[in-house]
Amino acid sequence: MQNSNVKTKLIVLSFLQFAVWGAYLTSMGRYLGNAGMGSDIGWFYSVQGIVSIFMPAIIGIIADRWVPAQRMLAFCHAVAAVFMGITGFIGMSKGAAVGFNDLFWTYTISVAFYMPTLALSNSVSYTVLTKAGLDTVKAFPPIRVFGTVGFIVSMWIVDLTGFQNDYSQFFASAVWGVLLAAYSLTLPNCPVNKSVEKKSLASAFGLDAFKLFNQRKMAMFFIFSMLLGAALQVSNGYANMFISGFGGIEKYAGTFAVEHTNMLISLSQISETLCILLIPFFLRKFGIKIVMLIAMLGWVFRFGFFAMGDPAMPGVLLFVLSMIVYGVAFDFFNVSGSLFVDKETPENMRSSAQGLFMLMTNGLGASIGVIAAQEVVNHFTANQTNFAGWTSAWYIFAGYALVIALLFVVLFKDKKETKA
Repeated sequence: MQNSNVKTKLIVLSFLQFAVWGAYLTSMGRYLGNAGMGSDIGWFYSVQGIVSIFMPAIIGIIADRWVPAQRMLAFCHAVAAVFMGITGFIGMSKGAAVGFNDLFWTYTISVAFYMPTLALSNSVSYTVLTKAGLDTVKAFPPIRVFGTVGFIVSMWIVDLTGFQNDYSQFFASAVWGVLLAAYSLTLPNCPVNKSVEKKSLASAFGLDAFKLFNQRKMAMFFIFSMLLGAALQVSNGYANMFISGFGGIEKYAGTFAVEHTNMLISLSQISETLCILLIPFFLRKFGIKIVMLIAMLGWVFRFGFFAMGDPAMPGVLLFVLSMIVYGVAFDFFNVSGSLFVDKETPENMRSSAQGLFMLMTNGLGASIGVIAAQEVVNHFTANQTNFAGWTSAWYIFAGYALVIALLFVVLFKDKKETKA
């Protein structure tokens, strides 16, 4: 297959992969708040982390050893789409009477099958690019940009149709998922590892990736990935509800930020499209330590600008800045980290290693982080009559990211630093 055809196929994969997520990730908190479940938002977002503790690793193991990765990708998206559609149907049927238990369990099953696909789609892309003789560090970031484009397109559709206010966003996600499940079956084959040599029980189940913790550099990388992962879902869970909540104050009612919050938040993903293209240069020039440190500082500013901003001029400019730095905070961590793992691990365990990276970031880190964030938000915003509570919460999140950045500077050593 020609290189241009390979890249086109992977571009479509990336677009659809993130369109599925973009339909609800930044707007679900708004719907839950409207449905009277604002105090439980953290639990819905924590599910993404909890299932990522084990599902990406399990799916990665299966893809490494028994089922071709592109077929596994199709299966996971099909199951996720069905249960996301059921979640939307329940929300539609129950209406204003919908409760936590009505939505939570079908949503959980859907997310349990979607989250592994984030690592699995990366693994498919790396395998296809490598078989085509292409350098993944050069070729993958421009392809991954279209994932962000898909996320943005999905967000805008949900915003402009009014779906961000209700259960319809789940239906939108399900439709994207069905399309991607079918498309995955058209991707080039990703062969499994057919080695027949005797293996230990741990090796048979793909747990070899945990051996990476024997290397100090990799152990520190995964530990800080977990700590930084705690920040990943905080703004996704609360930013839309936070900004739209200003609509209850006469001064801010009717402002663009309040009426089209998802479109404002989409500036974060637009920023991503530029930041992704910078990753190959920054990784080669500065190494993984500086790139991850930049990401950590990005989270400090992301949360800090939320604390200081508001939907009216000039405060809305701080919201815009928060969206812009998100591209650095997210991509310099997630995309660079994925490329780093791919380069530092043996070929026969790359899917498992990507699953481990997901476990530490979107698994342990994100689940602990968003549950803790829920406690902070509920504590500071309960019965508030103004937005002072939200300001305190955002500053606490910014302070956490700053502490992690300082510890990272001291404790993480990479090759460039060692040679120096």
